[in-house]
Amino acid sequence: MGIKRGTTLAAVAVVVALTATACGGDDKAGNAKPAGAASVAPASGAGDYGSDYGSGSADASGGADGAGAKAAGQLAVAQNEQLGSLLTDNAGFTLYRFDKDTAKPPKSNCDGDCAKAWPAVPAGEATAAAGMDPALLGEVVRTDGSKQLTVAGWPVYRFAKDTKAGETNGQGVGGTWFAFAPDGKKAAKAAAAPAGAGQATGALTVAKDPKLGEHIVDGNGMTVYRFKKDTAWPMASNCTGDCVAKWPVVPPVDKANAKGIVEKGYSVLDRPDGKKQQAIDCWPVYTFTGDKKAGDINGQGVGGTWYAVSPDGKLITTS
Repeated sequence: MGIKRGTTLAAVAVVVALTATACGGDDKAGNAKPAGAASVAPASGAGDYGSDYGSGSADASGGADGAGAKAAGQLAVAQNEQLGSLLTDNAGFTLYRFDKDTAKPPKSNCDGDCAKAWPAVPAGEATAAAGMDPALLGEVVRTDGSKQLTVAGWPVYRFAKDTKAGETNGQGVGGTWFAFAPDGKKAAKAAAAPAGAGQATGALTVAKDPKLGEHIVDGNGMTVYRFKKDTAWPMASNCTGDCVAKWPVVPPVDKANAKGIVEKGYSVLDRPDGKKQQAIDCWPVYTFTGDKKAGDINGQGVGGTWYAVSPDGKLITTS
């Protein structure tokens, strides 16, 4: 199955006054467009499969438009305030997994009334979300002979009581139904950083890529990015909330551990969310959750606003 790259960034402006730093210039702050995150509704349902999926406009095929019978199309990764990154279909409907199924080998144990409340997502016509390993997608043959989409071996479902994009009414139903994370695991927001986090740690070095040439990577070899909507003066990050969940900030790195990188404007941004962020040439820098291993450059050019960083702190716009 193919993979198409794409992402939606949710961002709000964060402007932080610069103190005791040499950062300066004419850069103007861009306008970041905020996007509301999906909300998590209280789980409801009788038994393990939530057989009280309700009447209203949702029918047995799932959702107001019978979305359960529709192929997933281009999958997407949505950001949710309570759950972090979760997987949706091309219409924005949350995708779920069932604890009573098995992944090795793939097998669905949701039939009959269960399948009415939790319509199976058909296999075929599904492509991986941006930054997601396409090898995670597969299929399983159900007891009725139909083929169901799987992610990391787990059969994929929608929930009949999710009647519009972004709803997560199926989360936690019966203690057995959970939204998918992009890696096929259960969606769960990462734990907050422990007290004292943000101290200068790790390393920054320079790597060479056939397409990008020399670019900055962190101590794990993960590509470092800049956001065009940020500014260097006043030093500001326009990536917060859902955006920063997808584009984690690079924590402070001691200058002695920044090999081959420009020293001008090498500083630390104190963010209003309490995090400390490394800045290079006065620009805040990030990594990308869509990069799964050292050397990945999946964030390059995303949205026309995210680019790898050269050793002198400049954007690398080559794709």
